[in-house]
Parts: sequence; structure tokens; C-alpha cells
Amino acid sequence: MDLDAFFAAIEQRDRPELRGKPVIVGVGGTNDRGVVSAASYEARRFGVHSALPIRTARRLCPEGVFVPVDGAKYQSVSREVMAILRRYTPRVEPISIDEAFLDLRGTRALQGPPEEVAKAIKSTIQAELELTASIGVAQTKLVAKIASELRKPDGLVVVPPGTATAFLAPLPIERLWGVGAKTRQALADFEVKTIGDLADLPADLLTRRFGSMGPTLAARARGIDPSPVSDGEAAKSVSHEHTFDIDTADPEVIERTLLGLADGVARRLRAGEVKAGTIAVKIRDAAFVTITRQRGLTEPTDMAEPIWRTAIDLAKPELRGMRVRLLGVAATHLTDREQLVLFPADERLRQVVRATDSIRERFGSRAITRARLLRSGVPEPFERDPMSPPDGGLGRAPGERRPQREET
Repeated sequence: MDLDAFFAAIEQRDRPELRGKPVIVGVGGTNDRGVVSAASYEARRFGVHSALPIRTARRLCPEGVFVPVDGAKYQSVSREVMAILRRYTPRVEPISIDEAFLDLRGTRALQGPPEEVAKAIKSTIQAELELTASIGVAQTKLVAKIASELRKPDGLVVVPPGTATAFLAPLPIERLWGVGAKTRQALADFEVKTIGDLADLPADLLTRRFGSMGPTLAARARGIDPSPVSDGEAAKSVSHEHTFDIDTADPEVIERTLLGLADGVARRLRAGEVKAGTIAVKIRDAAFVTITRQRGLTEPTDMAEPIWRTAIDLAKPELRGMRVRLLGVAATHLTDREQLVLFPADERLRQVVRATDSIRERFGSRAITRARLLRSGVPEPFERDPMSPPDGGLGRAPGERRPQREET
């Protein structure tokens, strides 16, 4: 199940004046320093797509309506969608904020054939949330994912059992998992343009050319995918980033920004009832050179202050003479285990934090904030992809082409 133009669709749903217009949702602000997070189908006709720089989107679509990301709202709607999916099966594997796999084995007697379940899910999402979803139905996650992308928006593609190889054969090779630009270039040496072309290649040839990846490519080209639907893998990291409108070397601005990011990370840790054992910072300068640093904590935490102070200690040595374009804070090595202490030293502070979290939960994330963050220019932190990779999203930025220097 894949929601259609999710962020943009929510904005069009909640703001009727945007319906039918090219809506472009920007991450890092809607100024020219940001990137496109989502584009409505009206905007896509102009060539606008996710990960495109905002300045490029403005050039391609001068009539576009640019809207900042509202992460809290999108995540709230995502939770509603996932709750709908779990009405039909307990085996739901979210793979991003707007996509999920469902395992319907054993549900036929109660729910009916898979195609009817897919129709019911689409209808329920439309009726309750006023959003459209595209669904692919197949025997494997690989084929179902590809099928969900073929008739967007509001699509439904069913691949009957035993037809996966024929279904995949005419599709362009770039639709196959694991085939990026380099692999596609290598396959071009064998005149491979479609998935069917790949399926026709001898398995030993693929092994000689791609090593251990060769048999995997051969299997995928025939629709073979043994990976099961996982009903909830614990998050490996939590991270937030901020791109400055103008590159800065101001220590006060940098410290304040790190505080805002640490506060957002800490709130998500508490919401997930986990604590972080390691803190990492990400720094990108005006030349797009990126450095990451990380440090283990003496004891796991879900409080903003120790995360912030660790982030400052990690960042300061790297900032001499640097104009900063982007900052990020990540929490990794998450654990729900807590060592009990007889007299907790920070109990009063924790009571304040609990009260603050309660206010934000009831009245919204901007209802209460730190005095130091007032008019700071730091937006409400939001992670573009909640299903973050193990490195906490500290790698290359979407759409980035320049080489980086990565250090840990």
C-alpha cells in the first residue's frame, strides 16, 4: 500500500483552495535552500519530484504553491492509516511514513480474496481520511511493491499466482530492486533494458559479473523474493536535521540550533519509550563537505540537555573557520532498559519534561518551547523518513551529487 503524493495530498485535503493546483512541499523551508519532499500530481506534470532543489522546482513550476513540511501532522495521519491497515491483518510492515506491506495469509475466510481486501482498504482510506492509495497485490513483497507503482494515483494492480515472471518481463530494468545507476550501466553491456532481458541471462554469467549479488538479481528478475512481512522492527535511530537559509558561523546560532534539534530528538525518544546510548552530530559546510562525529554516553538518556551538550562537544572542534550549511543530531544504540537508582538526581527536571510533553500532546508541538528557541529560526524538527537507516540518516542528502568527506 502506497499513499499517493502523501504530504501534498494532505495539504490539498486540509486547504480546499489548493485543490487542483500544483502543490510543492519543501523540506528545510520553502526558500531556495530547501529540497522538495513531495509534489502533487499537478506539479509533477512540470517535472517536479521529490529530492529536487526548491530553486529548480520554482524554475520548472513558477505557478507552484510552495508549502513547508508539517511533520507532526503527516506523522499523525500516517498513524491513522497504519491503524486502518491493521484492521485487515495484524502483519503490517511500515517501510516509510506513507508505505507499508501487508501479509494477508490466513485472512481469506474472514476478509475475502486479497483483491477484495485491497479494494476495501482503498475505500476505507478514502472515506475516513479523504486520501487515495495505490495498492499492488502479489505473492511476494518485491512484485507487490512494483505493482503498486504502475497505475498511480489511486491504482490497483493484481498479479495472479504464477504470473510474476511474465508480469515483470516487459518492465524497464530500473524498476527492479537493487538496480541503481551503476548496476544499470553494467547491465547495458549485456544489452539489458527490461527485467525480462535480465531474466534471460545465464545465472553463471551474472555471478561472474556481479559476484554474490548475481544470483539475487537473477531471482528478483523472476519475481522471487523470500523476505517475509515483518510486523514491526524496532527503530535503530532517531535523527533531526536543519538546513540554514544562509550559511552561518555564528556560535550562538549554532548552539541554539543544536538545542532545538536535541530537543526534538529527545521528545521522540520519550514518545517511543527508549533511551539513546550514543549521540552523533552531522555538519555540512558551504562546499557540501559533510563530517559526522559520534560518542557513547556513560548512561542512556532521553533528555535534551545531555544530548545537546554532547552534540556541542562533538561539533565545536570541527567548526573553526567553517560556515555551516546544515546541522544534524542523531541518537543511536537505542534501548528500553533502565538502570534503577534509589535517589534519581533529575526527578524534578523529569517532572517538568513530563508536564511539557503533556502540554504539547494536548495543544500541539508549538504550544510550549524553550525561551532560548523563541524566534530562533529553527523549525519544528521533522525526519523525512521515520523508518531511518541504522546510521540515523547521517549520510548523503537527497539529490546531492557532490563528493563528501565522511568521518566517524
